[in-house]
Amino acid sequence: MLICELLQESAAVLSNAGIESPAIDAELLLGYCLEMSRTELYLNAQDTLSSVSVIQFQSLLKRREQREPLAYILGVQEFWSLDFLVTPDVLIPRPETELLLEKVISFYRASRPNNGLLVDLCCGSGAIAVVLAKELQLKVIAVDISFEALRITKANCEKHGVSHLVSPLQSDLLTAFRPVSGISCVVSNPPYVSREEMDDGLQPEVDLYEPHLALDGGQKGLEIIQRIKKQLSTQLAPGGYLFMEIGTEQGQDICQLFTTKETEKLTFGDVSVQKDYAGHDRFFQAKMNPQKPKNSGLQGYSHK
Repeated sequence: MLICELLQESAAVLSNAGIESPAIDAELLLGYCLEMSRTELYLNAQDTLSSVSVIQFQSLLKRREQREPLAYILGVQEFWSLDFLVTPDVLIPRPETELLLEKVISFYRASRPNNGLLVDLCCGSGAIAVVLAKELQLKVIAVDISFEALRITKANCEKHGVSHLVSPLQSDLLTAFRPVSGISCVVSNPPYVSREEMDDGLQPEVDLYEPHLALDGGQKGLEIIQRIKKQLSTQLAPGGYLFMEIGTEQGQDICQLFTTKETEKLTFGDVSVQKDYAGHDRFFQAKMNPQKPKNSGLQGYSHK
């Protein structure tokens, strides 16, 4: 069979299975088998494939037809123009998180906050920690409850040459840290999918293959975020920042959560929600107030 013939047939198979980009996925899978780029496949479109290559390709094609994510089949996902190792133990890094990183990196380069700890909370594959370490040349603590996820984080740190800057730590959120531990910034892509959405069923690639531990945010998707807020109240240094990815309909609820007084003081200020390029709520930011804030009035729900 010729390369062009196999690509045409396999694209039709994936299209019938409901794959959004059947031709591209077929090309990437065949390129993986033949160790060719998509351009090389086109240049060699009239070449005849060996039976071994066809069998190997058909095995991978079957997995994609069953809606297994392409990244898990290939073992890598491009993020921040870097290839990150991924397995079903971690979420596949997504473009939205690149926008979060752009914001954090711009903040650090402009503000140069104090020298406290920089934490990637719920680190998964370690993509956030690796990018922050590479771009800012700062030490990052990469925290996750999953030991298997931390193994992937460690492998990605080694792959991208930042093992000396990133320290993986197994912890249920911030429970491994002592109170007032000097954390100056937390960047997080926590589980924020609502239990209702989980019960209704997600896209097959997500529902059937990605780890629900990293997705399920409980009722309204806020249970993990509520725990993060409570822990940050004692862990985040005065003047420290939280940058967090959130769900598209969670902005108002999260702002309300973070502008609720604890005892007689307002713990967080500078609370805001930013939208993604599609105009949806996507990123949340808050700043830890001093121990005795001069102004304890509630901050409003705002967009930047």
